[in-house]
Amino acid sequence: MSTPMSGTRPQIRRVRTDLLGIYLNDHLAGAAAGTGRALFMARSHRDPPFTEPLQALAGEIAEDRASLLRVMRGLGVPTRRYKIAAAATAERLGRLKSNGRLYRRSPLTLVIELEFLRLGVKGKELGWRTLRSLAEADGRLDEQELDGLIARAERQMSTLEELRVTAVRNVLLTG
Repeated sequence: MSTPMSGTRPQIRRVRTDLLGIYLNDHLAGAAAGTGRALFMARSHRDPPFTEPLQALAGEIAEDRASLLRVMRGLGVPTRRYKIAAAATAERLGRLKSNGRLYRRSPLTLVIELEFLRLGVKGKELGWRTLRSLAEADGRLDEQELDGLIARAERQMSTLEELRVTAVRNVLLTG
């Protein structure tokens, strides 16, 4: 590993906004799919242990999408609507998956949906962590806001994991 020579100026590193724009638009597309799925789940699940947490998660996930849009605006990153539309369409088409039942929801549907949502929240957390690691190089990124978004994503994953384990036990255990 080389060491800086004395008397030389430190290299200033800048954020590659072209690549960051692509990255953030990909995350925005994922946020569109995740928000759609979370809202759908909050409306369609009426089991008491799931109803309230799913409604709260859907609201937070929608707020996180709005936070991402705010960050993108602050960085001057334009939204790529075609990516958002494609992801939202894919999410809606994913609702047609039968999980072994043709005309009514399978008991497995909740398990699969919770796993999908948990994967999405993990991806969102990693996106916030990426931005957090760039905040030192770009003053337009608010470190405290990103720390809060990371913490919220971690709480959401914990909630989703608790719901997932409950759903797995309800669906896959007998007796």
